[in-house]
Formats: sequence, C-alpha cells, structure tokens
Amino acid sequence: MDAIRKKMQSLKSETDSLYKTIAGFENDTKEATARADQADCDIRDYGKKVQSLEMGFDETNDKLTKASESLDEAEKQFKEVEGDVAALTRRIMLMEEEDKKSADVLCSTITK
Repeated sequence: MDAIRKKMQSLKSETDSLYKTIAGFENDTKEATARADQADCDIRDYGKKVQSLEMGFDETNDKLTKASESLDEAEKQFKEVEGDVAALTRRIMLMEEEDKKSADVLCSTITK
C-alpha cells in the first residue's frame, strides 16, 4: 500500500512537472507568435514604404525624362538661333564693308 501511495505521489509530481513544462512551452509559443505577428506587421509596413518610395522614384524619373527632353529641345532651338545670329552678324559685317566701299567711292566721285 505504501508503495502504491509513493508511486501515486511520484506520478502526481511528474504530472505536475509536465504540466509546468507544457505551460512554459505554451507561453514560449505565445511569445513567439506575438513576435512573428509583429514581424509580419513590420514587413507589411516596410513593403508599403518601399512601394511608396518606388512610386516616388518613378514620378521623379518621369519628371527627369521630361526635363531632359525639354532641355534637348531648348538646346536645339538655341543652336538654331545661334546659327541665325552668326549668319546675320556676317551679313552685317559684309554690308558695313560694302557701305564703307560705297562711301569711299562716293567720296572719290565727289572729290573728282
């Protein structure tokens, strides 16, 4: 009878110990689940931030492309106008030389 009582107490203490171990594992599981949920939330937040940054990058890249096209067009117009100015400058110089020659011819004609 004593042996049975000791065996029962031994089983009871072993069962209590196992219940404590199970409770510890359940607490660890809850904590790990909470950390995993928080990590999932963080990942989702970072994903949203990355998506927002990518959209901003795309918008900025589009603006840069438009600005580059506008700059290229302005440079093209500048070169055209610069060429026109150079041609007109040459024409003015030729006209001034022609005017000078004409004035010299006129002076020499008048003085004769």
